Amino acid sequence: MNGADVDTGGRAGGTGVAVIADDHDRGGGPGHGPGRGPGRGPGGGRHGAGGRGRLMAGLRRRLVKRRIRIRRTRGRRLRRALVVLLALLANLVGAAVVAYHLTKIPEPHPETAMQSTVFVDDHGDYLGRRGPVDRQEIPLSQVPRYVQEAVIAAENRSFRSDTGISPRAIARAAWATVSGGDRQGGSTITQQYVKNALLSPEQTLSRKAREALISIKLDRTRSKDEILQGYLNTVYFGRGAAGIQSAARNYFGVDAKDLTVSQGAALASVINIPSYYEKAGSDPKVTAKLVDRWEWVLDAMAHSGAITSAQRAGARFPAFRFYPPGDTDGQRQYLIDAAASEAADRLGITEDQLARGGYTVRTTFDLTAQDATAELAADGTEKKTGEKTGEKTAEEKAADAKAGGKKRAEVKTSGDVRVHTAVVALVPGDGAVRALYGGADYASQPFNDARDGAVEAGTALQPFSGMKLLAPLTDLTRTAAPTPLRLASAYATAAAHGVYATPYTVAKITRAGRTLYEAHPRTRTAMTRADAGMVAKLLYGRLDAAPATRTGAAGLRTLWQTTYDEHLTLTVALFAEHPAKGKKAALPAPLPYTAGSRSLSVSEGVWSKIVGTAEGHDPAAEPNPGLPTGQTKPILATR
Repeated sequence: MNGADVDTGGRAGGTGVAVIADDHDRGGGPGHGPGRGPGRGPGGGRHGAGGRGRLMAGLRRRLVKRRIRIRRTRGRRLRRALVVLLALLANLVGAAVVAYHLTKIPEPHPETAMQSTVFVDDHGDYLGRRGPVDRQEIPLSQVPRYVQEAVIAAENRSFRSDTGISPRAIARAAWATVSGGDRQGGSTITQQYVKNALLSPEQTLSRKAREALISIKLDRTRSKDEILQGYLNTVYFGRGAAGIQSAARNYFGVDAKDLTVSQGAALASVINIPSYYEKAGSDPKVTAKLVDRWEWVLDAMAHSGAITSAQRAGARFPAFRFYPPGDTDGQRQYLIDAAASEAADRLGITEDQLARGGYTVRTTFDLTAQDATAELAADGTEKKTGEKTGEKTAEEKAADAKAGGKKRAEVKTSGDVRVHTAVVALVPGDGAVRALYGGADYASQPFNDARDGAVEAGTALQPFSGMKLLAPLTDLTRTAAPTPLRLASAYATAAAHGVYATPYTVAKITRAGRTLYEAHPRTRTAMTRADAGMVAKLLYGRLDAAPATRTGAAGLRTLWQTTYDEHLTLTVALFAEHPAKGKKAALPAPLPYTAGSRSLSVSEGVWSKIVGTAEGHDPAAEPNPGLPTGQTKPILATR
């Protein structure tokens, strides 16, 4: 047994011996101190190194086993991840499908449904507008194709083929919103239309997502032309203009249908930053930057085939109307007031409904004649007059003699005197009002002296005395102070051989290209042909003289002058007053000595201006079946 043990210990080698030796060292008395030192120092170090080795080996084994397990389970884990991803994607798609079907295309904002009503003169020249916003809807057919293509080239070149959204733009905008970066654009035309007309402009992820859904649905349920029409009628172009029609008027003074290639490309270029580019034409820096963008748009149009190479080569940057515009009150508001009242009456609506309805009202006015009237009347405006001293000029004496006025040079006036001038020009036998000057400035005096002012007639009514007048002139001679418009109508009746034509200022009303109203002269016999001839004889002196002129007055307070022939009747009325001060009402005042020459100047100047707009045609050579035998076509015919 002992031998075996020894043999075993021997086969154990150094390890068994070392253990025995170690035990021996620990038990000896004298060797305890020295024995512990070497035994725990070097011996312990060798034991610690071995432990660390075993630890590292164990770690390596565990890492190997883990790698093996990972390799063995990789496929299973990938399959699980794929299933989770597909489930998530399916949920997202399902949610999107549900959201798409639940999404309804909203009605346009009330403000985008509002339109202004535009007034133009008889030649189609812009007169002014009424309404809360400067916008008018027009059908896409009234927008030239090259203008449509210019907007597409500037804003969304894939419009004709895209699905209504731009994923890249949406992602860019979403990232900008999340990261707090600058606002991002780049939306499609469909998205811009949805944002401008159907949704709020707030920049949030939820609104952007809804915008995308509505855009996709809009693209799938409506034609590209319908979307483009809505966009062109609502997009903001600067200068207060919403929509292509108002923009064409505000920038170039034309209708959208009359825009040139260069003008269309310029408007398309403005859409990018309208509040900046609206100053083009008045700010050199802005103009230069817009020219660069305009050329970029034209190049794209030429590349896509929207315009020919010849059109591109011939394009020149268009001249913009001056901006900002001047005061819009002045004279034109008198005309708009009269036409708006009449247009609302013809349509059976209120003036407020008219202003918001998007109508185009073609008036009977001639802006050239109206502007000339305002200029001639303003040249003689009296702000303050005092006692007149000195001699009249030869011209003033001749004017007084021709006008049949009293010796106004002998009249003394004191204090402030305001001279009012009212001018009415209309067409005998038709009733169309060509000019209507009712005051110097609408902002300071919105009351229209020509249409509503009561002016003492005096001797201006003498030609009608003693004759039998029929409605609506029955009580004319008993009216001490008729309106200038009414007196002009009476003389126009005489010029039309006794046929009274109701004065009108509205020739046609349209909306979205559809005619809603068109004027036709409303006539009736108001005096016999013989009586009309007597008036003509009094005025002409001889029957073949033309035109006839009649001057009348009510003392020194008023002065009337009417000139007429078969084609035009022009009445000028002057009266003066001491303006109201505080609680003191306005009081009549004698006209200054210049009244006679002023009346004659206005009358002759306006007459020649209106007759001069007949475009070279001889009215006497044109038949007019609607007028009495022998009467010819008026200068103004309803176009």
